[in-house]
Amino acid sequence: MRRCIIFFCSLIMLLIFASFVDLTSNQVVPRTLKVNEPTEVLFPKDETVVVPIEVSPPFLGTYFNGFKEALAFKESSGNYFVTNTLGYLGKYQFGVGTLKLVGISNTSKFLNDPILQEKAFETNIARNKWIMRRDIERFVGKRIKGVQITESGMLAAAHLAGPGNVMKYLRSYGRVNTKDAYGTSIDKYIKKFSGYDLSFVSAERNPKI
Repeated sequence: MRRCIIFFCSLIMLLIFASFVDLTSNQVVPRTLKVNEPTEVLFPKDETVVVPIEVSPPFLGTYFNGFKEALAFKESSGNYFVTNTLGYLGKYQFGVGTLKLVGISNTSKFLNDPILQEKAFETNIARNKWIMRRDIERFVGKRIKGVQITESGMLAAAHLAGPGNVMKYLRSYGRVNTKDAYGTSIDKYIKKFSGYDLSFVSAERNPKI
């Protein structure tokens, strides 16, 4: 009986010892998997790479709300309280002269009143549509410099450069192409903001807030 106990104890010790032996030490590693030298790190060390993200305006459809929000995003990224380096104000970047035309003289109140800014935009669109009403009838559907003319493109360009300059552009078939101080031209706005349905916007002569 004693001999059996000694035999089994020895067997158990042998199994325990065998469990610590590296069974893979005798295995052959394929040549293609061997690493013989440090691997080159392709990504530059201690350098932060910023991947640019293209930001687009929120898409709110092809009617008036979509149009005005896309235009506001282009003008100010939709910020009601910003003034640019040239003194243009608010979400839609109104100039002082245009504000006076729609009945606003207090620019400080205007800049701090989002509701007033929305009313100013709606009033100015109605005013520009009245001024350009004949040119809208004449040119919508035509192509100038390869770009189809639409009512929304004309009204967006009028917000940028004034209705008079848009009419000069159309009547000269693109030869007179006014740019703003930052280099944005009438034809770019006509193209960028084409295709919105603004047919329900009423044209008004000298509207005031």
